[in-house]
Amino acid sequence: MTRRTSPWMTGDIDALHEMATSFFDREVTANSERWEQQHHVDREFWKKAAELGLLCASIPEEYGGGGGSFLHHAAIADAYSHTGDRAWGNSVHSGIVAHYLLDYGTEEQKRRWLPKMASGDMVAAIAMTEPSAGSDLKAIRTRAVREGDEYVIDGSKTFITNGSTADLVVVAAKTNPEAGARGISLIIVETADCPGFSVGRVLDKIGQHGADTSELSFDGVRVPATNLLGEEGTGFAMMMSQLRQERLIIGISAVAATERALDLTVEYVKQREAFGAPLMSLQNTRFQLAECATLTKVARVFLDDCIAQHMAGKLDASAAAMCKWWLTEVQCQVIDKCLQLFGGYGYMREYGIARLYADARVQKIYGGANEIQKELIARSL
Repeated sequence: MTRRTSPWMTGDIDALHEMATSFFDREVTANSERWEQQHHVDREFWKKAAELGLLCASIPEEYGGGGGSFLHHAAIADAYSHTGDRAWGNSVHSGIVAHYLLDYGTEEQKRRWLPKMASGDMVAAIAMTEPSAGSDLKAIRTRAVREGDEYVIDGSKTFITNGSTADLVVVAAKTNPEAGARGISLIIVETADCPGFSVGRVLDKIGQHGADTSELSFDGVRVPATNLLGEEGTGFAMMMSQLRQERLIIGISAVAATERALDLTVEYVKQREAFGAPLMSLQNTRFQLAECATLTKVARVFLDDCIAQHMAGKLDASAAAMCKWWLTEVQCQVIDKCLQLFGGYGYMREYGIARLYADARVQKIYGGANEIQKELIARSL
């Protein structure tokens, strides 16, 4: 398999990437079929990853993390996505929820939850989306009412990554419904022995069958007021700020999956024969792959620039939106072209290209639909 070298992947980051690649190639190959059948990744896998430092790699050591930067998480995400598997929700766990806690949590909250997340003793999720509120987060209906030293949460969430297996959920809820976006707060719910909390369906999706994507219900769930993340009414602003990194992480998975699809296709067309010769000898095949290779290369270069901007603190909302929509669009375009070169076999799930195709489509939806990303970009012009 071809590995594209990025300018930021040097030294210990490159070593981490190689170690993670070896681990994922071994473990994902052995377990992905079972994960698809059960619709979640085994806790044992989380624990093994934790032992190698693959959880919370960009969280300071004082909170149990790896003490690295975002580049360390990016290397892990890239290595995992190159397997073609989409079951493991570590990007939400380590790349998103852990950073909400790090950036906005109190010292007590950070010391209480981050070490358990880093060790794999807790799996984390973030519950934003609702049945009637997707990209429009201002429209959420989940309520959190302060009663003495507790918040009482009522509402439902859907499309929640790690939902059915999560031990900790960051819940977006309205604490002041009349205040619009300024009435949204983030409250942490520990799911173990939590009256009123329940997991609904583990959703049956077109792709990403191994991923734990679930419905959650909160019916009079009571949590300590100390579980409030940040201050009341600041939840929307926190989500908007963190979405830049979330959209960059989506871009990483998109580019790695695109590269994986190209690798699989080049290997296939060199072996598969049609009309008495390898498919690679046909001009149409070569031209289609030339287009795919060019798009893939440009996507990687653009992603690397976005990562560099993020590390310099200069990745603004518009650039993050460009990263998310364009890279996921390229992912779907390239994988579609690659699947066509497999012919009928490309439609069979036993072939990796078919799974890549099915898994890719939702990338244009979550993290904010691509139409929303274009609107964000247009507002900046």
